[in-house]
Amino acid sequence: RTYIFTFLLSSRVFIHPHELLAKVGQICIKQKQQLETGAEAEKAKLKSFAAKIIQLLKEWTETFPYDFQDEKSMKELKEIAHRITQCDEENGTVKKIISQMTQNLLMALSARSQYQEIREKFRQPVADKGTILKNKPQSTQKDILSVCCDPLVLAQQLTHIELERVSNIYPEDLMQIVSHMDSLDNHKCRGDVTKTYNLEAYDNWFNCLSMLVATEICRVVKKKQRTRMVEFFIDVARECFNIGNFNSMMAIISGMNLSPVARLKKTWSKVKTAKFDVLEHHMDPSSNFCNYRTALQGAAQRSQTANSNREKIVIPVFNLFIKDIYFLHKIHTNRLPNGQINFKKFWEISRQIHDFMTWKQVECPFEKDKKIQSYLLTAPIYSEEALFIASFESEGPENHMEKDSWKTLR
Repeated sequence: RTYIFTFLLSSRVFIHPHELLAKVGQICIKQKQQLETGAEAEKAKLKSFAAKIIQLLKEWTETFPYDFQDEKSMKELKEIAHRITQCDEENGTVKKIISQMTQNLLMALSARSQYQEIREKFRQPVADKGTILKNKPQSTQKDILSVCCDPLVLAQQLTHIELERVSNIYPEDLMQIVSHMDSLDNHKCRGDVTKTYNLEAYDNWFNCLSMLVATEICRVVKKKQRTRMVEFFIDVARECFNIGNFNSMMAIISGMNLSPVARLKKTWSKVKTAKFDVLEHHMDPSSNFCNYRTALQGAAQRSQTANSNREKIVIPVFNLFIKDIYFLHKIHTNRLPNGQINFKKFWEISRQIHDFMTWKQVECPFEKDKKIQSYLLTAPIYSEEALFIASFESEGPENHMEKDSWKTLR
């Protein structure tokens, strides 16, 4: 299964899926002609061949249903299925397996096209997080603490959102990182590949969460409450870490490290920073995020042996995950000096993507709170400019550079 997954995933860098399917179809015709002499030994070989083709098609339609969305591929699939049924006509199970496989494929395709329709409606240029305001909302607007004051509950709701977003990312979306780059020297493979919108939407969510954190902190007028808000988000990030939700944790830390928040010296002097230091340590970028990778490895091992969904959760820092695939692709060539495909490279890329696919299938064990989720997804967030204005209003400019930028902003 691992081999089939690797092969089908990486083949699209070199050949369009429907062309590959056509080649499988040609092999079926050839094998059938060779083995149709009627001898018992040949019949057994034919049945064994049919079983292997069925396994391939089953894996293919389950893992990459999107490869069959065009009529060409669907027609080819039906023809292969028809030939395979003829190879083992007395066996009713073959027919049953093939019809079940086709039914599952059609269901998967219809679910994806429904999601795509919903997605198209939301494809406005506004960040998918509610309007990004140039100006600051009124201070009467409620803040996150009035919606949820328990860090664990907020971390659980963030995990819900993460898993929902991740469920719409498919292995071929991730493989586009590789195909995208090859499109320059091999345009035919790019043909009609779907846009990387799923990846962009997920990346967008990370940025919006960072900006929301910064907005919630900067717009608090009183220092004492601002300190409480910073400490609250530190606790939320810590709970995310404990759950295995590294993406939300990183987004929260990024939000607190944005200049308008980081410059609030008087606020930070009141914050108990020991917990924050621990988080920063986990996300320290030195040695290629060595500490984070160790923590991720620990979460992945916990997930493998876990009995409950609660312990199975692993949500990696998505942009680091993408970078890893990108660099694996950049560092190693697609072909070996002798012209053969560098299968070892694709094996490694597909192993990482396979892990991601395993993690994204975990069902979220926490109860969904619509009110909190609605706030997280739709609360107005400040633009960078508005963040600086709010920050300077809370704690005045401290040096010439800050004074100049405050003047410009006003």
